[in-house]
Amino acid sequence: MEPSEEFVFKHKGFYFQPDLVTPEYIDSLEDFEIRDSDVFIVTYPKSGTVWTQNILCLIYHEGHRDGTENMEIKYRVPWLEYNIYNMDYVHRPSPRLFTTHLPYYLVPRDLRNRRAKVIYVARNPKDVAVSYFHFSNLSVTLETIPDFNIFLERFLAGKVASSSWLDHVRGWSTHREEFNIFFLTYEEMKKDLRGAVLKICKFLGKQLNEKELDTVVENATFDKMKTDPRANYDSMQSNLQERGKGHFLRKGIIGDWKNTMTVAQSERFDNVFKEKMKDLSSTFSWDINDDI
Repeated sequence: MEPSEEFVFKHKGFYFQPDLVTPEYIDSLEDFEIRDSDVFIVTYPKSGTVWTQNILCLIYHEGHRDGTENMEIKYRVPWLEYNIYNMDYVHRPSPRLFTTHLPYYLVPRDLRNRRAKVIYVARNPKDVAVSYFHFSNLSVTLETIPDFNIFLERFLAGKVASSSWLDHVRGWSTHREEFNIFFLTYEEMKKDLRGAVLKICKFLGKQLNEKELDTVVENATFDKMKTDPRANYDSMQSNLQERGKGHFLRKGIIGDWKNTMTVAQSERFDNVFKEKMKDLSSTFSWDINDDI
């Protein structure tokens, strides 16, 4: 079953949302000038993107940390390819923080100079699939697919916005030598948030004292983010998300796939993914059946 052209278009082997970007703009990003101080969060959808955005905001912006500045993360860490608010990225003061779902081969060419920093966050793909399914039925810019089994087959075939999870993760992993990149998993962040924040700070060369670190960790917990209007995307314009149907941040737990997938669906997933994921085990520590 092919995805509807109303909701996605394919450009250079990757599915994008037509309401949010054009092929011309994507092509223009190849020449986007990178600064050494730039930081990019790279994820496949539903893999902890908003969470990592919030952590970066808390690390870099004292006003975000202490609550004195009421600026939402979508402005602090904007989307590179989905500049729906027409922000002036070129003249944005350093350090610029960006977010992207782009595959490794479509990001700005200068990012390969290995000076600007890339944080890649991955999540167990079974949880990604379930979260993506629920989100697709919340967002007005994504095709609504009420039947999880149909969505699962689309996901496994890479026929969704941002294409194949496996291609995305493998692409960034196998081309890591071309970038100044730090790999992190959603599961690591859930199990030891303070440890994950410390690793991020070390990679970024950011020194926080104990009190600042405590504040970052406290404000980056899922429950805190869900109630923080700056962090939870619930204020997104109605053209992106239908109000009243749910929250952008849903559960934020590990192993939720077991509440949705049948045994047969899990086995189907395993058959498609397990063999192809063997070469990724050195980068990502979880097994796709993990739930702790």
